[in-house]
Amino acid sequence: MPELKSFKMPDVGEGLTEADIITWSVKPGDTVTVNQIIVEVETAKAAVELPSPYAGVVTELHAAEGETVDVGRPIITIDVAPQSDSGSDAPPTVASEPQSPVEAPPERQSVLVGYGPRAGGTTSRRPRKQPPVDTPPAETPSANPAFNVTPTPTPADAPEARHRVLAKPPVRKLAKTLGVDLDTVAPTGPNGSVSREDIEQAASAPTESAPAVAPAVPTGRETRIPIKGVRKHTAAAMVASAFTAPHVTEFITIDVTPMMELRERVAARSEFRDVKVSPLLFVAKAVLLAAKRTPEINASWDDAAGEIVLKHYVNLGIAAATDRGLIVPNVKDADQLSLVDLARAIVALTETARAGKTSPAEMSGGSITITNIGVFGIDTGTPILNPGEAGIVAFGAIRKMPWVTVDGHGADVIVPRWVTQLSVSFDHRIVDGQQGSQFLADVAAVLADPAMALLL
Repeated sequence: MPELKSFKMPDVGEGLTEADIITWSVKPGDTVTVNQIIVEVETAKAAVELPSPYAGVVTELHAAEGETVDVGRPIITIDVAPQSDSGSDAPPTVASEPQSPVEAPPERQSVLVGYGPRAGGTTSRRPRKQPPVDTPPAETPSANPAFNVTPTPTPADAPEARHRVLAKPPVRKLAKTLGVDLDTVAPTGPNGSVSREDIEQAASAPTESAPAVAPAVPTGRETRIPIKGVRKHTAAAMVASAFTAPHVTEFITIDVTPMMELRERVAARSEFRDVKVSPLLFVAKAVLLAAKRTPEINASWDDAAGEIVLKHYVNLGIAAATDRGLIVPNVKDADQLSLVDLARAIVALTETARAGKTSPAEMSGGSITITNIGVFGIDTGTPILNPGEAGIVAFGAIRKMPWVTVDGHGADVIVPRWVTQLSVSFDHRIVDGQQGSQFLADVAAVLADPAMALLL
């Protein structure tokens, strides 16, 4: 007798209500084990691989690749007690059973590696959105189990086995955005993988028909891209931030030649031999030091409680541009790290983000952010606050420029120096003009003369 278990879309973030199916790793008829990766999904915060909570045989996939699924909706059914081989090809039937295991109310959603309902709490959620009108009825659990279970296909009508295409997450995201079916792309990348160039070439080539699920629809002179996933979340968060927190932005231009000289000395030290020593590292350290003198810049506004929350830790966010959009993972307790550990943490954070593997936990709980616009050759900007934070620093390009200084005789001279610009946007409900100016001046002082760090 088959025993059918349904795995529902878990809340893999903090209060997320939906996720997009990116890629299934299994199909009906496949045998799976506990913790085997069965699907990759994209939430508003990150791409996440979901493991199977059960061992058994897959009987049905309830959502197609590219489909958006509400949290709590079944996405896969697994037979955890498949019938032994009795020589009969007849598929299992559950029509005579009084109640479907898929809908058994006492059954608890399995929780693996941090997914699913929070421990110790109820599983109640705010009402979920109704599925679209064109959603096939079979994708919503029915009182009749016959509508919830798809028998394992016989050899005569079984679909052709799907080959797992090799492609990195950013490449998969690009393919999804451009509406390119990875199965139709000839790979030219390393080890037979699909590269960005392969996707771009496939997108520009004429096709006879569009894929069944085509998130991006090129039509003549326009391409329409649905607002989903990270981009949807980022847009909503930035609009909310811009119209909730009164932004003030200040700027400063500084000579960072002493910082650049210190960078060379630090990079030559043995403990930094295998660590990237970038100017961003010193900006991060300066921000951490300056935040101690101006704790309001590392605070948040609790409107419900009518309180300003001063944080005694610094979870330092580093804005990262990825193929999936702008994300802001953060280094937890960055203020407690040594310079070499901070360098390692920043490198690991950015590499993970560019690989599309940043987890929701790595993007939650940030307290202040740095956006390094200098890597794009930009001098300065007016950054928008990351929601829930009171300050964000924009770090511009470092350029050699003429600078007026004083020679050994006290005369003004113009010499070439390394120069950069910093800007800080802050929430004027929490940080007043004097505090914002003091913070930015402290950051600049450390970069212009690293010995000033001893005074902060």
